[in-house]
Amino acid sequence: MARVLIVGAGPAGAGLAHALARRGQGQVDLVETAPDSLGRLRGEGLMPSGLEARERLEAWPLPAAVPHRPLAGWSFQLEGRPLFEAAEPFGAGPACHLIDQPSLLRHLLARAETAGCHLHLGQAVVGLVQERGRVGGVVLADGRRLAADLVVACDGRSSTLRRLAGLPLEEEANALRVLWFRLSGPAAEAIASELAGRFVTVIGGGDSWGLFASTRGGLQLGWLESGGGAASAPPTSAQAWRERGASVAPPRLAARLRELEEPAIEGPLRLAVKVGLAPRWHAPGQLLLGAAAHPMSPLRAQGLNMALRDAVVAAERRGPALAQGEAAALDAAAAAVTAARLPELRAVQADQRREAARAE
Repeated sequence: MARVLIVGAGPAGAGLAHALARRGQGQVDLVETAPDSLGRLRGEGLMPSGLEARERLEAWPLPAAVPHRPLAGWSFQLEGRPLFEAAEPFGAGPACHLIDQPSLLRHLLARAETAGCHLHLGQAVVGLVQERGRVGGVVLADGRRLAADLVVACDGRSSTLRRLAGLPLEEEANALRVLWFRLSGPAAEAIASELAGRFVTVIGGGDSWGLFASTRGGLQLGWLESGGGAASAPPTSAQAWRERGASVAPPRLAARLRELEEPAIEGPLRLAVKVGLAPRWHAPGQLLLGAAAHPMSPLRAQGLNMALRDAVVAAERRGPALAQGEAAALDAAAAAVTAARLPELRAVQADQRREAARAE
């Protein structure tokens, strides 16, 4: 039976470790350099495609320790006026959901460990082990080597393993910069109540931002920083950000925003947006998944969903090969995973580009 080493505990890595360990598909190890980062601000959008992946990963039902709920709908406000609303779900499918991603990742890792996955937390990967022209494991920062028949790189948009393997990333020229805020306190809870489970997009004065009630409590606000908004330079204080947002919001929401106390405004956290697609996800003994293979734009909230779908396909396509443990079968399965995933990723990223163009 093959030894599988997964690097990175984001949704692709945690999802794959969960699936392989619970199905007994190979000896599974997972390395995560920064386990504390699992609790950082992460996207919460779980679309129908991600809901399907969650079920195929056998990660349903979720426990109460993983906060999640359906999204009621979408509301768009333009220059302080309601533009339109759309209720969820669209058609006969399930509604989009919000989910606390850090809790989901911890849940998947705990179940994977219980099923026999070996976790190596707080360890940095600094090199690849090369054996007879193929990847045979990784080198950790402390000098240890972990051997593997297959190394799966799930180490994010700036993937070290992608670079070490010499797998190119076709990166898009992208001017998007996203600022994330967390809003808390009584005023934030009052706004959350009025949102009634909807995701609200506010556009005005050259600015664009989205607001929703987080599954962790309080609000998350994502601000698209374009440089052409109401001010030539970004605000330098929480009070100034609050006022700039309120200046383009509908009157009732604007009044609520102005009730936020400065200590209740956490941020902004600047998200470095890198968008691209690796045309080849595999080298002998290695496979890329998640943002390592296709860093996504935040538009349409597809990052979590596409990563979970990568994990599903990798588990389903590589299961028989892992049981055989033969190098040729593992490499053929890696090529099959790439071929299966590329059409959907190309289509989703094309949708994101069209949406960005329409926004302009």
